Amino acid sequence: MKRRLPPLNALHTFEAAARLGKMIAAAEELSVTPGAVSRQVRQLELSLGVDLFEGPKNKPQLTVAGRELLPELTAALDQIEAAVSRVRDTATGTLDVSCFSTFTVKWLIPRLFDFNTTYPEIKIRLSSPAHGTDPGRDRYDVMITAEQGIVGEQKNTVRLFPERLGVVLSPTLSARIQLTDVGSIFRHPLLHTKTRPDAWANWGDAIGHQATAPAGLEYEHYYFTLEAAIAGLGICVAPWHLVADDIRLGRLVAPFGFRPSRYVYVAKRSAQQSKKLDLFCAWLACQAEQDDLLGPAWG
Repeated sequence: MKRRLPPLNALHTFEAAARLGKMIAAAEELSVTPGAVSRQVRQLELSLGVDLFEGPKNKPQLTVAGRELLPELTAALDQIEAAVSRVRDTATGTLDVSCFSTFTVKWLIPRLFDFNTTYPEIKIRLSSPAHGTDPGRDRYDVMITAEQGIVGEQKNTVRLFPERLGVVLSPTLSARIQLTDVGSIFRHPLLHTKTRPDAWANWGDAIGHQATAPAGLEYEHYYFTLEAAIAGLGICVAPWHLVADDIRLGRLVAPFGFRPSRYVYVAKRSAQQSKKLDLFCAWLACQAEQDDLLGPAWG
């Protein structure tokens, strides 16, 4: 029996526009112009005999028909994408990897040379997600993130390492102020980070010290805070994996060691079957294991 389907390109274009909520965003994802997106959506509307969007062009809203069509269409396209991936699966191509910007700079990028050398046919495209981004929804192959309360194995999730927090500062500052005990820390300049305002409280919980850290210089991202600590501007709390290389190079010291926090770093992978994705996740797990083996013995 002959299938009675609208133009597949129009269906694909509508799904992108409806899922992303903007014609411009759909145009970027599909590598076409916004005008081309509008024409394809209009072609689909004429084919179906119903309106799929309503409201102003700069902020279109889905109609009842559009809302009914979108979830089924997204699921169908996801199935097509998965089927095509299984057929053409090779250990070549590009993987989209999303993780915190500081993690990218301080941990992942310094280790990627090893992956690129081992698997030169696989390209890693890095990005930092907006807060609350869903990895599958935004078409990332892997999202590296930190979560609390993880117990046991999770589907499509690779456990990397537990977070361990410690107080760090430059060797020069350490020699000048000569910290004698935990309480002495709070008599000196402290550094804070907007993206992790609870860092000092988390560290206090980890060591059983309940004192409230006084206010100090605050930076937009952890990377800025760590660079300020390296420059001798103050003392900060940092996860071991973000400062391990700096400590080994003598750029930072951790006078009181590191203690486990409530967070665990994980890599959430796409559910699709992919040889290159399997290789990258296995490599990530190996790098994380090595990092744990070389990690601090105290705490």
